[in-house]
Amino acid sequence: MALQSYRPAALSGKERQHRRRLLSMTFLTCLVLVMIGSTIHVVMLGRVRLGDMRKLATYDLTEEGTRVRAAGEDIVLQATHEAGRAPSVGYAVAEAQRLLSREQWEDLDGMVPVAAGPFVMGTDLERADAQDKPQHQVTLPAFYLDKYLVTNAQYARFVAATNRRPPLNWKDGRIPQGELMNPVTLVTWDDAAAYAEWVGKRLPHEAELEKAGRGTDGRRWPWGNKMDPSRLNTYYNVGSSSNVMAYPQGASIYGVFDLSGNVAEWTADDLRPYEGSKASQDLFAANSAQPAGQPTLSRNYKVLRGGSWKGDPFSTSLYHRDYALPNHATDFYGFRCASNVARAVRAQQ
Repeated sequence: MALQSYRPAALSGKERQHRRRLLSMTFLTCLVLVMIGSTIHVVMLGRVRLGDMRKLATYDLTEEGTRVRAAGEDIVLQATHEAGRAPSVGYAVAEAQRLLSREQWEDLDGMVPVAAGPFVMGTDLERADAQDKPQHQVTLPAFYLDKYLVTNAQYARFVAATNRRPPLNWKDGRIPQGELMNPVTLVTWDDAAAYAEWVGKRLPHEAELEKAGRGTDGRRWPWGNKMDPSRLNTYYNVGSSSNVMAYPQGASIYGVFDLSGNVAEWTADDLRPYEGSKASQDLFAANSAQPAGQPTLSRNYKVLRGGSWKGDPFSTSLYHRDYALPNHATDFYGFRCASNVARAVRAQQ
């Protein structure tokens, strides 16, 4: 018997429309699944990348209180520095002492007295930062303040005597050429506090720095109320830190140099709101700035004063309060020392 060829029955228009609808739904479902799969893949890659970045960190983030965080530093340099593997020739104690003459040491180590009494602290200027307000009166006892910022040469004596790790920018543990009299930078708050203790002094309170600059008439800069870029090193007019004796015309009425400009100065104080402050409390909480999922910081912000060679000229206003975590170090943070009594420098005894 001859076989008959099979021909499917012709589809009706309604059935064809139904099949097209099913095909479109299948295509859309596949497309959505692909998009979901791609999103999951990207998220997983992101998690892996974040893990890699954490592994590249120079230290375990739970140890932040004991480690240096250097802004703008090459990660390899910083990792080597943190691990203590940087080759450091450095200075012997006698060699560090010979960096300057006796007269230069005596001048650099000098302190000036600041008389007891009241002064105007803070500001009510509308455009000032929230942490700088409100203006209020503070009365301080008499104190002594370093005439100059602590220099690289002075810090070299400390490093030589204590075997403390040198600043990041000292290649092979030695001061960069031509910068003996520049303020030491790339030091943390802990480094600064250790130096101050070593010389028998302390870090100044922020109120002491402000009074030493503003005097009793509440001036905005050490010389008066008008910004004068010829009197200070700020906003890249030099392009780096400068010799601590370079701006005698910018000294305060007490004779203190660089209270505005050159490098911002570490103070003894945590960042706290002034009485009557309307600033958000989050501003003063270091942990509020941490990304979600990061370890809780164990320390508070420390106040820095005076602005710097990198900053906006108006950040050099004597009432302005900058702040950073105490283990941060940059090329525009430095410090000077204070004391309740006149002190001879330990290294000169």
